[in-house]
Amino acid sequence: MVKQKTIKNEISLTGVGLHTGKEVTMTFKPAPINNGFTFVRVDLQGQPIIEADANYVVNTQRGTNLEKLGVKIQTPEHVLAALVGCDLDNVIIELNASELPIMDGSSKYFVEAIEKAGIEEQEAKRNVYVVKEVISFTDETTGSEILVMPSDDYQVTAMVDFGTKVLGTQNATMKSIADFKYEISNSRTFSFLHELESLLEHGLIKGGDLNNAIVYVDKEISESTMENLKKAFGKEKISVKPNGVLDNLTLHYPNEAARHKLLDVVGDLALIGVRIQGKIIANKPGHFVNTQFAKKLAKIIKIEQRNHVPVYDLNQEPLMDIHKIMAVLPHRPPFLLIDRIIEMSESHVVGMKNVTMNENFFVGHFPDAPVMPGVLIVEAMAQTGGILVLSTVPDPENYLTYFMKIDNVKFKHKVLPGDTLIFKCDLISPIRRGICHMQANAYANGKLVAEAELMAQIAKKQ
Repeated sequence: MVKQKTIKNEISLTGVGLHTGKEVTMTFKPAPINNGFTFVRVDLQGQPIIEADANYVVNTQRGTNLEKLGVKIQTPEHVLAALVGCDLDNVIIELNASELPIMDGSSKYFVEAIEKAGIEEQEAKRNVYVVKEVISFTDETTGSEILVMPSDDYQVTAMVDFGTKVLGTQNATMKSIADFKYEISNSRTFSFLHELESLLEHGLIKGGDLNNAIVYVDKEISESTMENLKKAFGKEKISVKPNGVLDNLTLHYPNEAARHKLLDVVGDLALIGVRIQGKIIANKPGHFVNTQFAKKLAKIIKIEQRNHVPVYDLNQEPLMDIHKIMAVLPHRPPFLLIDRIIEMSESHVVGMKNVTMNENFFVGHFPDAPVMPGVLIVEAMAQTGGILVLSTVPDPENYLTYFMKIDNVKFKHKVLPGDTLIFKCDLISPIRRGICHMQANAYANGKLVAEAELMAQIAKKQ
């Protein structure tokens, strides 16, 4: 089992946003299990949280831009690439502005900060989506295409063709996420001169200078353009090197542009929200096609996970039989609705109930067509979760469990006499002060029959 990871200590960086030109302080903070990557705008009232979620992508011009309830996060892709490249799962990123710092235009400084903060494992299994078939997305307008195919590792290949003499066809490959730090992270963002002129005219690159973006000169520079560039970059002299790069930047790699496009792919696909075990092949990638593919893949994963039914050997000796359950739970028949606990960890629990015709509720709940009441399925899921939260105290027999909240309840299929119900409860956030917040699913006959987001609290008996 590969465990989730976060950072050990918080660490801050200060820089400017490439497009806004505003100074921003960004702080990486440790995050609890199953948190994922979340941005917190500490400069706004209420410190709103924006998850790194492909569904919040609203704009991909000059970078990936997220927005949730009017709150924006601009250009997070280089930071997200660093988090994935450092093999992390859960990190909180606090910002006092909308745009993340550009630094040198790569992920290098973010990787260094993460390593300085330290990395630690967490007591929860990493959520990994194993690719079983080819999934692709094509942008018909540009011809850009991105696909994922089965592989034993997370691999990425980026193939770019810029159609210019100064920067033609390039390829870059990352065979393993372990290669990100040394092969990809220091690859800087770039622009063509014709794009730069337009951006400068429209005031869209206020934080840029020649130290955080490679500029490829794909046209003759007029005297007026040269003067504008000197003014914009605060330089007395600007020249074009023989390799077609503006001013005095030295390329880290001949294919640095392709490596940076690969870096962007890694960052944009972090918005899927789960780790991918598969090989990504991106032909002419860009933020639009990257994020559209991320949305498509996230939707496919969500549907598959929702319909995925975990398999357990019910013939094996249970972790807890009915007697051990009654020693922990305060419930008693006819309101004790679970028969066994099959497995349990610090972050999840699996329980079971055999539904028989002898259940008291079948006497009055559609006697001629008996159906288990949905509210009792929810109660059974809650009792299963109660075992998890009560396992955190040394004397569970002295506690009672109470509902605090029930959200997003859905019933998919009827539960009938003779069915065997499996309940799986996973923590959404760590248990604190006896409060358990969990995602609960109920399965029967190889199908998801009910789901709910539950919050309960244990309290000492009076």
